[in-house]
Amino acid sequence: MNPRHEDGSVRHDWTVPEIEALHDLALLELVGRANAVHRRRHDPTRIRKASLLSVKTGGCPEDCAYCPQSAHHRGVDLTRDRLMDPATVLAQAARAKAAGAERFCMGAAWREVRDGAEFDAVVAMVEGVRALGLEACVTLGMLKAHQATRLAAAGLTAYNHNLDTGPDFYDRIVTTRRYEDRLATLATVREAGIGLCCGGIIGMGEAMADRAGLLAVLAGLTPHPESVPINALVPVAGTPLADRPRLDPLDVVRMVATARLVLPDAVLRLSAGRAQLGREAQILCFLAGANSVFSGDTLLTTSNAEPDDDAALFAALAPRTSSAGTGHAPA
Repeated sequence: MNPRHEDGSVRHDWTVPEIEALHDLALLELVGRANAVHRRRHDPTRIRKASLLSVKTGGCPEDCAYCPQSAHHRGVDLTRDRLMDPATVLAQAARAKAAGAERFCMGAAWREVRDGAEFDAVVAMVEGVRALGLEACVTLGMLKAHQATRLAAAGLTAYNHNLDTGPDFYDRIVTTRRYEDRLATLATVREAGIGLCCGGIIGMGEAMADRAGLLAVLAGLTPHPESVPINALVPVAGTPLADRPRLDPLDVVRMVATARLVLPDAVLRLSAGRAQLGREAQILCFLAGANSVFSGDTLLTTSNAEPDDDAALFAALAPRTSSAGTGHAPA
């Protein structure tokens, strides 16, 4: 095994077997190595908060097997909504900031961005979010160069465009878009000078080699994505993956720890499926290198951790003070 992962050196030549070998280490060894890199490259006490809003819901022409917003999955009980008004979006962004969010993310269920009034409205949303002092992120599907240039001029911080899984498993999940299409959009975003938010989903039936393959592709990007969402599948009734079993929370811990070793400088964002992890598993993910969560009770269309649960989580992470005020340890 190449020893360079020990000091968190940035590499772009990770192989799938190397990443698999890391992933399959004894869990405590894996988490220990990841924590050492995390502490060297990040402030381990800082957990960033982001907020995610679906600004246009349902009716997407893509056939992503996990997604309840796909028009192909007619058994899903989901109301289709038009693009939200920018003023309404910005009011929600202001509430998110007041609740502690640093980044406000907006998602539209489109295959690709189309010029016109709707794209103009999204540009206005980005400008408004930035004026509030928040980082702005959007996910709008495939993107053309001139559109990326407009978003960059509006102040967009990051463009989210997940790869979902490794290239060998991809056509089992999506058939309406090629892996190369996703990579082309990432290149377009980079050329415009916008940050990349790019990760994937585990628990869709993929092999460990596919999880390693995803990380190898991300590590091969130059530079690495600044932001990497780690999603655990949330099975939704009416989608092709509705009957997939829930992931073992320790699978998410392993994925986070491996991602931290392979992508040492990225912000690793615990995303979909966090509500099912429980407090202790989330804390173990933070120890392994996760340093961001999405707050709010909904992620696009699936449930997220409840605000009271998040309050308890962050209270558990805070420094302890003696309730008796004596400073003595209990007998």
